[in-house]
Amino acid sequence: MASHKVVLHFPLHQLNQPVVNNLIKRYDLDFNILRAEVTPNERGFVVLELTGEEQNFCDGLAWLDTLGVTVQPLSEDVVRLDDRCTHCGACVTSCPVDALYVDRPSQAVIFDQEACIGCGICVDVCPPRAMVVQF
Repeated sequence: MASHKVVLHFPLHQLNQPVVNNLIKRYDLDFNILRAEVTPNERGFVVLELTGEEQNFCDGLAWLDTLGVTVQPLSEDVVRLDDRCTHCGACVTSCPVDALYVDRPSQAVIFDQEACIGCGICVDVCPPRAMVVQF
């Protein structure tokens, strides 16, 4: 079983369609909605954790692409604003996957976006608010 946190961005013509419902039924996936925002006739996105067989997940992503739904890993939405970061290290101890760590000997805090799972814990603990989630 694989688990992926993703952000789905819906085109206008799909805002009123049961896309997520069809995705989970067609591709035998379980889901957890982490966040959703839909503004009728404007835009829509949903943050999901999808769990299921890896091949079903990949097939589901391909199907979403045919609908014009943009899919991206949630980790791409977690960013560090380098001009705000003071390298205090407060985020390092809170990161459950070590996507934030201190480089030795420079003492600089490094953010490995590829390792990030998008949990958002770092956003809450960052004193200068250098870590943000952008949808």
